[in-house]
Amino acid sequence: MSAGKRVSRRGCTSPGRIRFSSVLLATPRPASRRASQLLIFAMDAGSSSSPLRIVIVPWLAFGHLLPYLELSERLAERGHRVSYVSTPRNVARLPLPLRPAAAPRVDLVALPLPRVDGLPDGAESTNDVPDDDRELHWKAFDGLAAPFAEFLAAACADETTRPHWIIADSFHHWAAAAALEHQVPCAMLLPTAALIATLPDLPEEHRRARDLPRYEQEMMDPAYNNYGISGMSIIRRFNLTKDRCTVAAIRSCIEWEPESFPLAATLLGKPVVPLGLLPPSPEGARRAAAKGAEHATVRWLDAQPSDSVVYVALGSEVPLRVEQVHELAFGLELAGTRFLWALRKPSGAAVHDEDGVDMLPPDFQERTRGQGLVTRGWVPQVRILAHAARPPWAGS
Repeated sequence: MSAGKRVSRRGCTSPGRIRFSSVLLATPRPASRRASQLLIFAMDAGSSSSPLRIVIVPWLAFGHLLPYLELSERLAERGHRVSYVSTPRNVARLPLPLRPAAAPRVDLVALPLPRVDGLPDGAESTNDVPDDDRELHWKAFDGLAAPFAEFLAAACADETTRPHWIIADSFHHWAAAAALEHQVPCAMLLPTAALIATLPDLPEEHRRARDLPRYEQEMMDPAYNNYGISGMSIIRRFNLTKDRCTVAAIRSCIEWEPESFPLAATLLGKPVVPLGLLPPSPEGARRAAAKGAEHATVRWLDAQPSDSVVYVALGSEVPLRVEQVHELAFGLELAGTRFLWALRKPSGAAVHDEDGVDMLPPDFQERTRGQGLVTRGWVPQVRILAHAARPPWAGS
């Protein structure tokens, strides 16, 4: 089969169902083709395949942990047994309980994150880690290789627990290596757009891309050339994982990315399985809505005029400093607009400090009382984004 040829075509993901728009094969290798078809049967809502045992290992950021948990629940609802692997504090912060149809078949596996000198205690996800300590977090992450290898070896020692598949995140080169050692097929899951497959593999290829804007060059350069104390760049991790995996699975589909998705298999040199967009299932959305209905942020929004509120929520890996939080606060105050600010802990704040007293400028909340609301911790973001008080354009 020629590179990039479409094997099958179905609709992109609809709420509550995993459907596949296509499978793209980058090579004609029969083993890869059989492996990718097995993964499809496991995930497709209309499949009648036998139950599988699947190990899922997400990156230590909630922008990865939560979509991987959604995937775990969907696979379990299809009758498959899923082991969801992370660290103790990350597992404890997952939005539990799981959906009733999935819970009996999802095992939450907590592997201890190794201690690294200089890394704050309890810093297990990226939003626990000050920007200056990111390399320490990478080093601790690499230390998970040994406990994961031990976990997998124990599972593979018995045919009744041996996994049929490992689904690893983009940076888990050690998970893919353990899968190779035990001859377990491994899928690298990309929870971002298929466009990520176009990243150059090598630093010299990145340097030759002279048509990139200067800002993008400067922002991307550390991913290729910063080896830090962990001894490995982000792109090196990505490439090692890719090379050791059987297939790639991407949280996208041809209908969503008609130009870049068909190129992904050729660029990655792997069969590519499109997962669709993995929106929350209807049951999960209803549960979140019920939980969010009484949330203080929703009650506050209900009292605001239509199209009047700016929603501020920055990603979990945006490296904020306290000084930047102060500047953002002053900007909101001076603008005079109504705002809802989902404030997370900035770099340099204590990991377990949840009240955020020192994050904001002195007396900021008193001065803006009636103008805005600052909230910390979990917020019902889907409900906030759909609220009539928030204009479609007014979010950060």
